[in-house]
Amino acid sequence: MTGEDRDGDLLLAGGNRIPESELVEQASRSGGPGGQHVNTSSTRVTLRWNLRETRGLRPEARARALVRLAKKLTRTGEIVLHADSHRSRRRNQIDARERLQALVAEALVVERPRRPTKPTRAARTRRLDAKRRRGESKQGRQSRTDDD
Repeated sequence: MTGEDRDGDLLLAGGNRIPESELVEQASRSGGPGGQHVNTSSTRVTLRWNLRETRGLRPEARARALVRLAKKLTRTGEIVLHADSHRSRRRNQIDARERLQALVAEALVVERPRRPTKPTRAARTRRLDAKRRRGESKQGRQSRTDDD
């Protein structure tokens, strides 16, 4: 996540970006306390971005993001974010863009494949010794009958 370029596009790793032209912003009245100010100003920002139809991501990156963000997408493939934690519309716009950028950047991270490992001989020995000690302590707890 490296910020915005001069065109207002949100930059992502690997040459990917979220184009400014694909972002749809909508302002509405925010709920909660705030007195007369909150009743007259539209400071809540709703940000929409269609992940399925974007041109800013490479095909393999878009496929990875579609899989990882599937639960957050609408039926049409849009990510919808609402920002209303600040009193200013501009600050909410910045907040929504930063959250979108972080969300997509996290979805694009390619995890390294796990390299399978085996326990060392010493670790196997320690495990077996611990099992033996536990078994011996449990044997000591058993009550013996004199019938034998």
